[in-house]
Amino acid sequence: MPRPFAPVLRLVPRLIALFWLIGGFIPLLQAQRPEPPRHVIRFSPGPQYFPGTVPQGVGAPLTGVSRVVAAFEKQFPDTKVEIVNTPVTREYLVTQLSGGAAPDIVAVNVEDVWVDVQKNWYVPLDRFLAEPNPFVVVRGDPAAPGYRQWWDMFRYQAVTRGKQAPDGFNYCLSLDMVETAIFYNKTFFKEHGLQTPETWAEFITLLQRIRTLGKTPLGVNIDMLADWGQDLIFDQLYHGLLSGIDLAQDPEREVYLQGYLDPDEIAVLHHHGFFTAQDPRYVEVWRRLHELARHCNRDLNPTTDIVRGFVSGQNVMIWNGSWLVGRLAADPNLGFEWDVFYPPPLTSADSPYATGVPMCVIGGVGNQYEITNSALADTDPALPFAERIERSQRLRRVVALLQFICLPENTAAIVNEFPGFIPNINGVPVLHALAPFEKILERRYTTTKWVYTFDLRFTDILRRMLMLYLADGIDLDGFLAWQERNVSTAVANYIRRKQPDLAPLEATWRRLAPLRAGQPGLPADPSP
Repeated sequence: MPRPFAPVLRLVPRLIALFWLIGGFIPLLQAQRPEPPRHVIRFSPGPQYFPGTVPQGVGAPLTGVSRVVAAFEKQFPDTKVEIVNTPVTREYLVTQLSGGAAPDIVAVNVEDVWVDVQKNWYVPLDRFLAEPNPFVVVRGDPAAPGYRQWWDMFRYQAVTRGKQAPDGFNYCLSLDMVETAIFYNKTFFKEHGLQTPETWAEFITLLQRIRTLGKTPLGVNIDMLADWGQDLIFDQLYHGLLSGIDLAQDPEREVYLQGYLDPDEIAVLHHHGFFTAQDPRYVEVWRRLHELARHCNRDLNPTTDIVRGFVSGQNVMIWNGSWLVGRLAADPNLGFEWDVFYPPPLTSADSPYATGVPMCVIGGVGNQYEITNSALADTDPALPFAERIERSQRLRRVVALLQFICLPENTAAIVNEFPGFIPNINGVPVLHALAPFEKILERRYTTTKWVYTFDLRFTDILRRMLMLYLADGIDLDGFLAWQERNVSTAVANYIRRKQPDLAPLEATWRRLAPLRAGQPGLPADPSP
């Protein structure tokens, strides 16, 4: 008689063996399965160092950050570092920070941080910087920078400490330095007997001469003029007056900042008539910027490729940062020699408010790293911010990543992977191609950074109206009317949001009156 289930029955022993085998492997697989990381750190190193990026489109893709992060993860197997590409625009950061979704470490200009410190979005680093770097201590050399204090690892001490916020805390880790300069076609200069200028008047004459030779004298965009151009000329015209208008001096910051005007000071000075159409120096700032823009490329849009104009030979000069050095040095098709010079000073022959002092530094710190409140995710958001910082173990691991990056070999792997930035860590050499920028950094710092002083609305209006003015779509008086309202509104918003105590600054204003007496071009004080 047929046995219909015989084939199935013959499979039973095999199925039992298979189940036994699988059952034996399951615990083994579970034992071999890696534990999920205890800490997942999201690190945004910035566009300059992002792995896989080809700087300026020349050379091999970057690997420095990836290699350093891999070494860190090897030391801390319970930690995973996710390298993320976060936009550095302030609009994006504000959205991410306010929603608690920002990376643990971000790269953003510290001036953007200063305006938000009261919101508890960023972790002050002072207590960690004042302690030893444990990665240095473990190496056993008491003379090594970082053995006593993490602070000691930074080469440019004044610059680094000068990034202290107006509230007295440091939120910024300054890994490297950057500076701007005028890049010029040295071959073209030689062919036409041109010399680098020593004064502003010589600079304007040089620009005019190049224009007659059928070339665009200087490649820029509106962001460079609104930021670098405004700050340099502002410093030139107000430097001789600083002793009478520097209303707040912090002993630590003053070593480097030397008269830097914070928003509180600008608010008080504006109340007394400065930075208005009645302030002759302020009027002169915009007149000089217009004079410069007449000799630049017509399209000042930020998307204009001014580098292409320079490498093609159409722009004889270009205003750019040290990050361009690697692009030019590695370009096999560049058909000319190039060099750099720094913008020359205005003299008393150029303006009654100029003293001939050398142009100041407007660069300084390049890639600036901050720790956001996302690093405190292992604490209760309802707790006071200071208590969250004390309790958070996750924060310690985030800090450790930055301490690890500051080891000389790790900073060198990141910063010196291409010639663009000057290392700010002792023991890391400066690449030869960046030597001119290293020299520029020896100058004093700018009087203020206008585009980072107030809110986004202020900067947006400034850029749009300045672009219209420089294109002759509005005259100087029309521009000044807009800009005066812009400053007044920004000051009012700043005071309303931060409620600073301006009484001490008002007292200093009165005390410094003798130092202002006799100075030319003082605005009439609407509230003496």
